Amino acid sequence: MNEDELHSAASRGSHAEGLLKDELLSESFAKLEEAYIATWRSTNFDDVAAREKLFIAINVIGKVKEHLGKIAANGGLAKAEVEEMVRAAERKKRFGIF
Repeated sequence: MNEDELHSAASRGSHAEGLLKDELLSESFAKLEEAYIATWRSTNFDDVAAREKLFIAINVIGKVKEHLGKIAANGGLAKAEVEEMVRAAERKKRFGIF
């Protein structure tokens, strides 16, 4: 990755981390999951299609959280790489290596 891509990934990672820590978003995910599970439990025994849709909906919540977690982790790695690039540039500048 070039430096611009690293900065972009680091920024996206910070944003994703913020979303994962956001109380309102976390509450929304939890409430949705609770509602889906409650609805799933109250389906008729022969309503297979409804249970399958609810199962998918419940799993989508987890997939969204997982995706945000991956973006946050990749952003952390990108941030560390940018910081290392800055330190390397400072060392080169300090020792007169251009």
